[in-house]
Amino acid sequence: MSNPVTYFPAWQRPHWQPSDEEVILQFYVFGNFKPTRVPSEPYGSDGLPEEVQLSSHHHHVLRDWEGYPLKEALGDLFKNDAPEAFEQALAAPQVLVLHGRFKDQGDTGYLRDTYGVLAGLLDIGGVAILDPQILTLFSADEWRRRYLIKDGAPLRNHVLILRDEEDASGRQWIHTRGMRKFGRPDISLHDVPETDTDRAGALCQKLIELEALGARFVDGQSLEVDGVFGGLTAELGGGMDDPQFNNTYVSFYWPGQE
Repeated sequence: MSNPVTYFPAWQRPHWQPSDEEVILQFYVFGNFKPTRVPSEPYGSDGLPEEVQLSSHHHHVLRDWEGYPLKEALGDLFKNDAPEAFEQALAAPQVLVLHGRFKDQGDTGYLRDTYGVLAGLLDIGGVAILDPQILTLFSADEWRRRYLIKDGAPLRNHVLILRDEEDASGRQWIHTRGMRKFGRPDISLHDVPETDTDRAGALCQKLIELEALGARFVDGQSLEVDGVFGGLTAELGGGMDDPQFNNTYVSFYWPGQE
């Protein structure tokens, strides 16, 4: 398969250690699709992995589904964050739903092949892609800008990093969504002082990259961090029904202020 530009490399995972975690992918593609083969080859994809199921729905039928993502609080979020993409998605007559589960594995070929199909779907009538794992609705152009990058978009582009106030003390909670794409727990940094948010953000990105490339943390594992006396200690928790992550997570608590 000839492909002069690599958009979705099948990253090798040099830190990979096998685990019982599952890789989970889920996407909604809104549009009016041409009845033709999806042109995924130019994006380096041989087509959807056998673990990924694709179902096609008339949009007016899907609106009655209990899990329909463009209604209620979730729909309001997308409408506020991406009003143009929301209107395009809402007006689309068709919705394709992609869902896949994979065993933890030593490279990300599954991601390359799935994203190549998503890119191809935008070429045959797709107008918006919803990635519910990172709570983001993209217009076709926005998705292309984020992911169609020579030699691959940064790993952090596949994950959402959030910052919330921990409590009245002003300390911050830095946390992620989307690490299920790599079969790894999401990251949760608690009790971060306002003065350390840049350091915590950089650490969060580093941990995303380490986990995406296969690293795992065990409960009680110590993590040395520049500028943080005594380092941080990993605490594992969560599960697929966790309301904050819909995933397992690894938490680290910033040391108290002196």
